[in-house]
Amino acid sequence: MSPEAVSAEVVPAGEDAEGEDAQGVDAVESDVAEEAVEEERRDEGGRGRAPELPEDADISILDPEVKQELRGLPKGLAEIVGRHLAAAGMLVDSEPELALEHARYARTKAARVGVVREAAGLTAYHAGEWAEALSELRAARRMSHGAGHVAVMADCERALGRPERAIELAREAQSLKLDPEEAVELRIVAAGARRDMGQLDAAVVALQGDDLDAKRRDPWSARLFYAYADNLAAAGRTEEAIRWFLNAAQADDDNETDAAERAFELGPQD
Repeated sequence: MSPEAVSAEVVPAGEDAEGEDAQGVDAVESDVAEEAVEEERRDEGGRGRAPELPEDADISILDPEVKQELRGLPKGLAEIVGRHLAAAGMLVDSEPELALEHARYARTKAARVGVVREAAGLTAYHAGEWAEALSELRAARRMSHGAGHVAVMADCERALGRPERAIELAREAQSLKLDPEEAVELRIVAAGARRDMGQLDAAVVALQGDDLDAKRRDPWSARLFYAYADNLAAAGRTEEAIRWFLNAAQADDDNETDAAERAFELGPQD
C-alpha cells in the first residue's frame, strides 16, 4: 500500500485544467518531500541526529495498518518515518537499544500518529525503558481509544515496582474486549504482580480458567502452563508444579521455555 497522503481532489472539466491541477499537486508533493529530506539532513548534523538506516529498512515491510495510518503524513515524511519504524522492527530482538533510537527518531517526526507512539512504546519495553514504554503506550491508547497493549503496560508497572497498579490495570481491562492471547498475557502479569506482593496463593488462582487444561494446544498454552507451574513452585506446591512444567514442555513445540529443565530440577535427586 502506498504511503502517499490521502487527499480529495476536485478536477475541473477540460484537459487543460486537469493538467494544471496535476502539475500543482506534483509540485506541492515534491516540495514537501524535499523539505522532509532536508529536515532529516539537518537533524543528522545536530542533537536530533538520525540513526543510520539499514539498507533493507523499507516502508514496504510494515504492516498494512501501520502504512495506512502513515498515509496521513506528507509523502516524504511518511517515507522517512516508515523506514525508521521498519528499522526498529528489524532490530528490536537483536539490538533493542539501537531499535529504540530509530523508534525515538520516528516519534520526533510524527508524535501525533498513534502507531508511531505505539511502536516507540513497544520498542522501549524491549529495551527495558519501562517508564518511557508506559508513557508512550498510554499516549497511543488515548489516540486510538482502544484497549492498547494493556498487558505490556501492566508489566511495565511491575518492573517499576508498582504491582498494585498492574493489578488495577488488570481489573480495569475486565470491561475491555481483549483478544484471547492478550487476555492470557494480562493474567500472567497480574499473577506475577500478586506474587510480587507476597500473595502466592492468589497468584496461582489468578491463572486458573477454562484454558488451563493440559489437553489444550492454544498458541499461548505453553506460556500459560509454565507461568502456572512457576507460581505453584513459588507457593511450595512442588508436585503440582512438576506436573505443570511437564505439561508446558509437551505444549512447547518451539522450545521457547526451559519447562523440562525446571521439572527435572524440582524432582527428587539421587
